[in-house]
Amino acid sequence: MSGGLDGVFQLSERGVTPQSEFLAGFTTFATMCYVIFVQPAVLSAAGMDFGAVMAATCVSAAFGSIFMGLLANLPIAQAPGMGQNFFFAFTVCGATAVGGYGMSWREGLAAVFLSGVLFLAFSLAGMRDKFLRLMPETIKLAIASGIGLLIALIGFEWGGVVVASPGTLLKLGPIAKGPVLMVMTGVAVTALLTARSVRGAVLLGIGFCAVWGLAAGYASWHGIVSLPPSIGPAFLKLDVLGAFKSRFIFTAVLTFFVLVLFDSIGTITALAHQAGLVKDGQIPKGRQALVADATATIFGALSGTSTVTSYVESSAGVGAGGRTGLSAVVTGLLFLLALFAYPLVQMVGGGYEIEPGRRLYPVIAPALITVGSLLTPLAAGVEWKKPEEATPAFLTMVVMPFTFSITEGISAGLISYSVLHAGIGGGPKTHPVVHLLAFLFVLRYIFLF
Repeated sequence: MSGGLDGVFQLSERGVTPQSEFLAGFTTFATMCYVIFVQPAVLSAAGMDFGAVMAATCVSAAFGSIFMGLLANLPIAQAPGMGQNFFFAFTVCGATAVGGYGMSWREGLAAVFLSGVLFLAFSLAGMRDKFLRLMPETIKLAIASGIGLLIALIGFEWGGVVVASPGTLLKLGPIAKGPVLMVMTGVAVTALLTARSVRGAVLLGIGFCAVWGLAAGYASWHGIVSLPPSIGPAFLKLDVLGAFKSRFIFTAVLTFFVLVLFDSIGTITALAHQAGLVKDGQIPKGRQALVADATATIFGALSGTSTVTSYVESSAGVGAGGRTGLSAVVTGLLFLLALFAYPLVQMVGGGYEIEPGRRLYPVIAPALITVGSLLTPLAAGVEWKKPEEATPAFLTMVVMPFTFSITEGISAGLISYSVLHAGIGGGPKTHPVVHLLAFLFVLRYIFLF
């Protein structure tokens, strides 16, 4: 068996064994499987079936991870991306009255599908590197950090840490009692585990809150294993024709595309460097890795979930010795096994009704806050002493949570970047596409508002 695996994954050439790759794959799964609990809760906010989303999450993560392992032979697992899922649920499928696009979840899946097709075309044509280079590093870093702030804000709201207030819109909730105390304790426990470099810290934090929630009545016991939920309510339900009737379709597709482009290339590059696989500045089968990423997004949209992308949590598996695609395949197979853990997913992500029509999600809220905290430090790479760099970065980061919209954050960042660099005489050094995108966003405000 090991001989066959060696031939497929070049184990000997990369100095690893099947046993070490199996351990790496399990380690990666342990650090990223929190998405199985979070994704159904997020997308059900857009009206999707909870069980179908859980099934689509596991199936698409399995497909993406296994395909990445076989096609690119890289130790990089995939799953629906954090950030893209919130953009899907709260902006694309959000009500227009609160800044959303007002698209149905079926139309939202169509936008994800089209962005995946666009990403696949760019990857096959070798254009993705050129597009990435033309985007200012400031904006790329600020987008990731802004998404982190938005995810954290949603975590605070879902945990009841912040609540609505007539005068200031938000205020601090009853932090010393009830589920809110559990959430804040969960954040502290998860942060402590993360600080001590405990693998699977986010998952262990979810487990801690689940036990507390069961004891306090904030979560309901459904069992441990069962037959997988039906994927039918979401499978092949995307509505492409309906999506093109929305005036926001091009904005949605472009935003999904930009997010997955930055996320995928940045993650793949970083993990390839960590694994010591970069040779002469090139990632082995780098184009195949992006093709796998794009194909996984297309498959995920067909299955019934938001953008599937490479997970930076794969770094845990690389740290455990993962050097080949075999570890990604192992992670993918574990996602398939997770389909049978549906009762646990219901318990963790089902929420807790505090009053008719209002639910909290105290078990997963600490995970969202922690994930947000792990994304925001990327802003350290911004040249904060230069106003022409600092202001666009700042606007990108704060506009996202303030408006509950990733699109508005990107728009504010690009417009301000274009104006400031043109004003100080740096306009010619900025790629024309940046100015064009900024101009298009200005037109969007003129004609859509």
